[in-house]
Amino acid sequence: MKKLLYLFYYAKTTPGSKLNLFLEHAQKESGKSKISILTNMIISSYQYNVSFLDYFYFRFYNLDKSQRKEWAGTGFMYEYQLKMNPEESRNILEDKIQFLQKYDEFVERKWVQLKDFSNKHDLVSMILKNPSGKIVVKNSKGQVGKEVSVLEADCYSVDSLFQFMKDNHYDLLEEAVIQHSALMNLSPSGLNTVRIITQLKNSGKEVVILGARLRVSVDSPVDNMGAGNFAIALDSEKGVAISDGIYSDIMKSDEKTHPITDTKIRGFQVPHWDLIIDFVKKAALKHPQNQSIGWDVAIKESSVELIEGNHNWCKLLYQLPLKKGLKNEILKYYEQ
Repeated sequence: MKKLLYLFYYAKTTPGSKLNLFLEHAQKESGKSKISILTNMIISSYQYNVSFLDYFYFRFYNLDKSQRKEWAGTGFMYEYQLKMNPEESRNILEDKIQFLQKYDEFVERKWVQLKDFSNKHDLVSMILKNPSGKIVVKNSKGQVGKEVSVLEADCYSVDSLFQFMKDNHYDLLEEAVIQHSALMNLSPSGLNTVRIITQLKNSGKEVVILGARLRVSVDSPVDNMGAGNFAIALDSEKGVAISDGIYSDIMKSDEKTHPITDTKIRGFQVPHWDLIIDFVKKAALKHPQNQSIGWDVAIKESSVELIEGNHNWCKLLYQLPLKKGLKNEILKYYEQ
């Protein structure tokens, strides 16, 4: 019965336009008919609890049954992350303001809530004059990079910024982070963050690194894959890129060099790697009621800081750069 409910949910929430584009591409890539692919998509969705779009993201139309079992799809990830990060404790990750308050020792940038503009006028003025020349405005409840804008600071006064944020439903202001020169050379259009996925075990006393990925902007102010950017798999011990740049859009080819800067991707060394790993392990132990978190880490010239922690860290970012399913890597923690 649960599988049927998931199937109905997938059917209801799948955007038809995107499905049609992916279907056209899958037909050309596999040589199979559209009817054959659609039928197999529905059967696979039921059998493996993957969404209709997961079927295409994971290239199920080119995989056999044993390969399909290896992929962690939407349904499994929902249940896994709900168990690891219960509803009653995940709010400190869902709400960006709560996150900044609870993890303040891991955050260096200045920030202020919209509701505090009137009594923190000097702080807002200071943020508008920050060295990057840019500011970031967010909806504190926004997810997966949505409802975030990067603005030129000199275009606003305290009053005009307040009005802009109010009109556009932003309630959080932050100064923009100036990233490390190596990452600026790789892609200067946006802040390129490292996603480290941590898992607690042994009753929350030990931190396991499930994976490390570098999210890279492509002529974009944000680095999310959903915004058209690519991700790179990193060696978790060394912080070295071990894959090409991989898009979630199945119609885009992998990148061996950055399409704007022409920087080579494989072998790229993320700076301050030992510091990053030590940093996220400490953060993971801060509130152990949430056991599996995807941390977005900004890397600066001489330090690192947290941008946010994600209770619903992305299955695509986790698996696509390695081009293989990693369900068994996390299934053991779910079963425990």
